[in-house]
Amino acid sequence: MGKEETAPVEVTRDGSVTIVRLANDENRNSMTQAMRDAIAATFHELETDADCRAVYLTGSGQSFCAGGDLPMLKNEMDPWSTHARFNRTAQWLTALIRFRKPVVVGVNGYAIGGGFGLSLVGDTIIAAESAQFMAGFFRLGVIPDIGVMYNLPRLIGLARARTFIFENKTWSGKEAVENGVASAVVPDDRLDEECLKRAHAFANGPIETMGLAKWLMGRTFESSLDDMMAFENLGQSLAFTSQAFQAGLDGLINKKKPDFAAASERETFVKAARARKKAK
Repeated sequence: MGKEETAPVEVTRDGSVTIVRLANDENRNSMTQAMRDAIAATFHELETDADCRAVYLTGSGQSFCAGGDLPMLKNEMDPWSTHARFNRTAQWLTALIRFRKPVVVGVNGYAIGGGFGLSLVGDTIIAAESAQFMAGFFRLGVIPDIGVMYNLPRLIGLARARTFIFENKTWSGKEAVENGVASAVVPDDRLDEECLKRAHAFANGPIETMGLAKWLMGRTFESSLDDMMAFENLGQSLAFTSQAFQAGLDGLINKKKPDFAAASERETFVKAARARKKAK
């Protein structure tokens, strides 16, 4: 019998926070097709999971994600295989970038190439002291992928993004903070603790309206002022009818902390999701 393959992604729960940990240490969590498929399936399921209010995404071992899978880069680079692979990538990566719940990314060790791109999907990115952010695409003679050309200029501006990519720079966790990619750098042994603290703070917030704001802000760079004002109008009209707004307004008037998790439970779509889960 051959060696039994382990799941490339480990999914665990810490209360209302789901921990998604890349778990192929032997391959430095490289983006094999199995890894890509596991990430896609995991986030697709979490999108409608009422028990998940925020996600903490990180890696195991010495790397967050070391980028492309070497055997695939050597053996599956004909035009049609590459085209099919990036078609699939566009589907799950777009869904991940637009994921409607807060995502905290904890970068431990190397985030290289596509792994660097994956790290940028976080609403908040926290770096361990061991973190190394590296683009490295031009060392292989290829263009940046896994959303780097979309996300990085939006995070740090086009000039700094060009400098980082064209000069094949590597940023430490401290440099990632200084350049606007990461929000904090912490000792490695505190990475999980700090990221979970941030994720729980998000989970205790009005996640539906946070998701709506995230979705709308993703359109700001390619939309006109008039379009953004229209999105704001329609989005706020929806937000003001939500249970989260009622909880927030009650908290403000009565000087108490709003219970946004309880507010979510009163929403019809959450009740329906729980009913479907119970029926399975």
